[in-house]
Amino acid sequence: MGIEKIKIEKFIELSFRFPVLDVRSEDEYGHAHIPGAFNLPLFNNEERKVVGTTYKQVSREEAIKIGLNFFGPKMSQMISTTEEIVAQEKNIHKTVLVHCWRGGMRSAGVAWLLDLYGFKVYTAIGGYKTFRNWVLDFFQKPHQLKILGGYTGSGKTELLDGLHKRGESVIDLEKLAGHKGSAFGNIGLPKQPSPEMFENKLAVSVLKKQNEFPQAPIWLEDESQRIGTVNIPEAFWNQMRSSPLYFLNIEFEKRLNYLVENYGKLDHTELREAILRIQKRLGGLETKTAANALLDGNLRECFSVLLKYYDKHYFKGLNNRPDPKPSIKNIEAKEINIEQNINLLFEK
Repeated sequence: MGIEKIKIEKFIELSFRFPVLDVRSEDEYGHAHIPGAFNLPLFNNEERKVVGTTYKQVSREEAIKIGLNFFGPKMSQMISTTEEIVAQEKNIHKTVLVHCWRGGMRSAGVAWLLDLYGFKVYTAIGGYKTFRNWVLDFFQKPHQLKILGGYTGSGKTELLDGLHKRGESVIDLEKLAGHKGSAFGNIGLPKQPSPEMFENKLAVSVLKKQNEFPQAPIWLEDESQRIGTVNIPEAFWNQMRSSPLYFLNIEFEKRLNYLVENYGKLDHTELREAILRIQKRLGGLETKTAANALLDGNLRECFSVLLKYYDKHYFKGLNNRPDPKPSIKNIEAKEINIEQNINLLFEK
């Protein structure tokens, strides 16, 4: 059916319709990849090292011979795996996208095999390296955003989900990061993606939303630049800080009730470890008070100390936005009620 080499922009657009086969090794893929791609390694980690060493120390020709010895026995299984992926994706066109690190011999070899079998194959000019350049360039471009703000415990994540269900353009940064944004944000959650993978996921998510809602701004939660172990790219974060802010204003006691109900269920040992991790910023007395209250089972006192700290921290960030200051709409919410607060967001 043919092999077609295409630029990365078209490759990404087609990736929303057809499966992407990343033929790099498991470690390369595991570190970061195009979101949604399947790993179909031409060489595993050890084989890649052998081929690479031979290429550098002996010759290109000898490396190719060794690579073919590794590739040959895998051919049939690679075709079967691709058929399974195509069936799983309900891809009636038998079309696949293939890439390696630089768009070189690895993707060319797999593309040749799949084309020979009868697949329509697109390969990315420049491979994953070009995709990464696209990601970094993408964040430099202007993006139309709306920011949902509010002190800790205001139910912002639930409100974003409600906006999504209403048909608004929404991206949940904390979900992409695998972290809820505070010292307690990773308790009970799996390991976060690598910083590079987070950037990949964010860039592709923004592009998808822009394709789905061409004229609409994207709703995002007001976040610190750092979310656990990953960072929002600086250029994109600066745009967030300059975008219209909708500040959800909910009284302290209501937010405290929300935190006790939701975070009080978490493992208390992990909660205590999280408190100790922010000891320098929280202060010795406040750390001792919160930790002792947790040990005594007094969750309300424990979270009250922490909530005052996070309110102070957020207030500082709220007032430290760049000039010219973005427009801020205060949403005076009486309760953490998703439907009511969504209606308040859209009041004139």
